[in-house]
Amino acid sequence: MATSTRVGRDPASAMSETAADLIGRERTFGARNYDPLPVVLARGEGSWLADVDGRRYLDLMSAYSAVSFGHGHPRIVGALIAQAQQLGVTSRAYHNDELPFLFERLTQLTGLDRVLPANGGAEAVETAIKAARKWGHKIKGIADGRAEIIGCHGNFHGRTITATALSTEPQYRDGFGPFPTGLSTVPYGDADALAKAITPRTAAFLVEPIQGEAGIVLPPPGYLARCLQICRERHVLMIVDEVQTGLGRTGRFLACQHEDVKPDGVILGKALGGGLLPVSAFVATNDVMQVFHPGDHGSTFGGNPLAAAVAMAALDVLQDEHLIERSAELGAWLLGELQDLRSDLVRDVRGRGLFVGIEVAGEKNAARPVVDRLLARGILSKDTHGTVVRIAPPLNIPRDDLEWAVGEIRAVFRELERDVKRAA
Repeated sequence: MATSTRVGRDPASAMSETAADLIGRERTFGARNYDPLPVVLARGEGSWLADVDGRRYLDLMSAYSAVSFGHGHPRIVGALIAQAQQLGVTSRAYHNDELPFLFERLTQLTGLDRVLPANGGAEAVETAIKAARKWGHKIKGIADGRAEIIGCHGNFHGRTITATALSTEPQYRDGFGPFPTGLSTVPYGDADALAKAITPRTAAFLVEPIQGEAGIVLPPPGYLARCLQICRERHVLMIVDEVQTGLGRTGRFLACQHEDVKPDGVILGKALGGGLLPVSAFVATNDVMQVFHPGDHGSTFGGNPLAAAVAMAALDVLQDEHLIERSAELGAWLLGELQDLRSDLVRDVRGRGLFVGIEVAGEKNAARPVVDRLLARGILSKDTHGTVVRIAPPLNIPRDDLEWAVGEIRAVFRELERDVKRAA
């Protein structure tokens, strides 16, 4: 039998690799489906990250809310280590002694009845759509293969073919067809448009309480409550995608709770994994979940005991450290400070809790210079669609760190204003 030499990361030689070397290696061997900022991160603790050269950066991104509890939270890391030493993965072919507690906890927190676990958020979205379609066929009585799902313009529910089919972003769709049918969209924030779009074949309305990828877009007050009323009147499921907004990001456990909305189903992810593992879940009513029978749907890693233990630890930290309340209080302060930027380059500042977007005036990629200059000052953020700077730090970020960041954001806009005047 021929022998092979394992090619991988040699710890000794890796120490000599520069950031440029590592970026070059990634570009050579990796698919080019991302365009990362030119920083190579190596360590993280709390709200701070360090690159391979030891330079520190304040994290204002939280990995799109996946690191809502900071990097390497000792309590969550401890749960990971303890469970990994005990039992990691068994598949759902068997019961395990961690998952039942996570199921119970999520139903208590959401006020819903049953949980279907998954891994990434997109997988949980697919699960929700499958549930909604089968509910439409088996419970509502829609003819088989004719159930329709309504989403919103500007939505982001993941990168699967189904989520892509529901997207209104041309780049996300380009070259990936043919797409599944039975999917349509209405303007976000327009409840009357939803009412007009519903037909006897409509099974569900899928909506984000705040559109994150679209640029931290908030709907008008009362929108979600009105949509729920419409769905109830028309016998349509309302499913809320809380993958980015859930677990305290907006100052409530769920963002839809700001309007006292209890939908038929909620999709959770990102922060549920405590910044350590991909963990997601579809949580819904008995009415929805009754459509699933053994063999209908599954996930090899979904609901594994390691993931369940980490998720439970994350939920414990959220509660015990009062991070929901902290997000509401610190977020209100942050929003007020950023709305006081007083710069001609700021078109709008909007958000809720520690989920804020700064819309930059100018051309299509106007926000990228802001992100680049913040990086140079030791702050990690990211632009959304080239026009909005996303600010979403860990919920336990120290206030003095956030105050420092606001000062740096102000300085960056002053610099850019000076550059614009010089160029005029």
